[in-house]
Amino acid sequence: MTTSNLFGRKPTHRLYQVLGDGDAAIWKSIGAAWPNKDGKGFNVSCDAVPLQGRIVMRAIEPRRERSELN
Repeated sequence: MTTSNLFGRKPTHRLYQVLGDGDAAIWKSIGAAWPNKDGKGFNVSCDAVPLQGRIVMRAIEPRRERSELN
């Protein structure tokens, strides 16, 4: 079962393990999050729990079309 099926809708945020700082930081996707129905928190699904670094939750932005990138 995928994390998007776990709560019955697509996630709104992605979780990342971040090692390092600035431009040298390494970001690895480790899970996803969905807002609670009451809007007062999130359901979080982790595919991995890092033992080092920090966890960052970022809003998922729609992918831009290739024509928009040029």
